[in-house]
Amino acid sequence: MNRKIRWSAAALRKLEGSMFIAPWVIGFLSFVAYPLLYSLYMSFNQVKITASGVEYSPVGFQYYRQILLADGGLLYNDLLPFLRQALIMIPVIVLFSLLIAILLNQKFIGRSFFRVIFFLPVIFSSGQIIQEFITQGEGTLSIVQELDVGSYISAYLPAAWAAPIIKVISSFVLILWYSGVQILIFIAGRQTISGSVYEAARIDGADPWETFWKITLPGLTPFILLNLIYTVVDLFTFPSNPIIAKVNTANYGLSSALAWIYLMIVLLFLGLTIYIFSRVTKANSMGK
Repeated sequence: MNRKIRWSAAALRKLEGSMFIAPWVIGFLSFVAYPLLYSLYMSFNQVKITASGVEYSPVGFQYYRQILLADGGLLYNDLLPFLRQALIMIPVIVLFSLLIAILLNQKFIGRSFFRVIFFLPVIFSSGQIIQEFITQGEGTLSIVQELDVGSYISAYLPAAWAAPIIKVISSFVLILWYSGVQILIFIAGRQTISGSVYEAARIDGADPWETFWKITLPGLTPFILLNLIYTVVDLFTFPSNPIIAKVNTANYGLSSALAWIYLMIVLLFLGLTIYIFSRVTKANSMGK
């Protein structure tokens, strides 16, 4: 009898999980799957729109060879600087989000107000607004301009790395605007850690610094990985992304091929992020 109850409880949990994920699956199959496969089909064809309809002429891997080999500048000239910029922005956004989430989790007057303030840019700042701010050169910290940090970076770092670092600094405030979702995730993750654990640590004489490294950070490890994944996806669809701008061209076959190559690069970058994160966490756990 008990075994039957356990099996029914397990089946109920699976059913609940399936119901939660069902809206996403239905939405993906209804609105995303067909365009995704259709773009893959177009990437192997020369597409012409005529008065009588759409004409397809098979070209095989011509567009892929053109992008990767014949005309590498279409991809690499913008992709490599953007990847360097992303390598700088990802840890900055995640670290900033973690620190702000820990502060906003403390008990103080106006805590809810400040939580709303940090999340408001996510709601009101559309991609076009952010792009306009970046175009106008807004978002730079005044102290960075006063100290002329960009000239020092250019003098002491190679041009390949100086340019993306300066670009990140020049829009530093706007980049932090995109930390609202990550802050919210970290706050939710912090609240999953029981308060009794911190009380026990204080009784044992642990100071706040030790509590952070021994309790808070290990407890937030799954949420750090989640925010890393979210930040990577968010950055690779950022309004100033130079690759996305090249996807929207009149040559539908070439644009589709570029989009699929870019998708593979994003998945590879995500895979490397997850791999490096898992190795670092494993090394830390073994060190303890």
